Amino acid sequence: MKDNFDFLPILGTDYIEFYVGNSKQAAYFYQTAFGFQPLAYAGLETGLMDRSSYVLQQGKIRLVFTSALQGENEISRHAMEHGDGVKVIALWVDDATKSWVETTKRGAESYMAPTATNDEFGEVITSGIRIYGETVHLFIERKNYNGAFLPGFKAWESDYITQPTGLKYVDHMVGNVGWGEMNKWVDFYANVMGFNQLVSFDDKDISTEYTALMSKVMTNGNDRIKFPINEPAAGKKKSQVEEYLDFYGTSGVQHIAMETDNIIKTVGELRNRGIEFLEVPDQYYDIVEERVGSIDEKIDNLKKFGILVDRDDEGYLLQIFTKPLVDRPTLFFEIIQRKGAKSFGKGNFKALFEAIELEQSKRGTL
Repeated sequence: MKDNFDFLPILGTDYIEFYVGNSKQAAYFYQTAFGFQPLAYAGLETGLMDRSSYVLQQGKIRLVFTSALQGENEISRHAMEHGDGVKVIALWVDDATKSWVETTKRGAESYMAPTATNDEFGEVITSGIRIYGETVHLFIERKNYNGAFLPGFKAWESDYITQPTGLKYVDHMVGNVGWGEMNKWVDFYANVMGFNQLVSFDDKDISTEYTALMSKVMTNGNDRIKFPINEPAAGKKKSQVEEYLDFYGTSGVQHIAMETDNIIKTVGELRNRGIEFLEVPDQYYDIVEERVGSIDEKIDNLKKFGILVDRDDEGYLLQIFTKPLVDRPTLFFEIIQRKGAKSFGKGNFKALFEAIELEQSKRGTL
């Protein structure tokens, strides 16, 4: 039975770490294409012999790209088996030791016991637990630290600075899990981490003529952290979740949704920098006003950029999805602007899935 108090208070998303084949080039891509700013670096120059890590930041979003410096280690194996993908979802907490104790005593498998690291800027305490696939949550306690990122990293001074694209913070992160595993991980987040179920969608909500999936959205006590969990559902053809599992090789993070205050400006800039988005049929916009009512944006501008819009009882939201950002059809980003809406664009599911199926058919994996 779940506790009736927040035994795992989370202050926010601390960072997201990707294991990649080439961290230097990945960092350059996200600087150039998305406008992330150089923050910190660790590697040979800081005494690390097995890995290099580049840390980028935009708004409150911190991304870490890590690759192996040796032929065979955990990082190189992960990149080989899964392609570039999310290894760590780090959560900012006030007490990393308590976070680890509370979750492991409720059944979480420990990834890292509470460990203190220090440098001239102070101390950080880190602990961690395993979640779906090979993904982990780290708990980061940094209240006694004022360095650039973490002990062992140095500030990354770069002459190459790009303009930000208006990305503010992580809105939600979606995990894809295997057949019949959604409720297992919903229960994990409820019982082990004290999350609540915000909303659920079944295969009647998220389906087209050919494919379907099921999803439940879990959120923590202060609603700052939202984790939708997807699993495949039976359909005539292979769903996007099945395609993900085939190419990633296990459960993992499918996409990261990032908030902006001006989605038209952000998406326009991203397109200018070469980011490709899913293509929405023009017919989608014929009934948008009828479906969602009056909105501030001009429909022609939304149509020009392929931006989707949906409304709930508290307002509306605008959203758009990139094509895969890596070689495998696994990881992508969502850009989202909320104007009061707390939901996840249920009214857009059919149009979105048909756009995804179009890309799957081009790849020959539908």
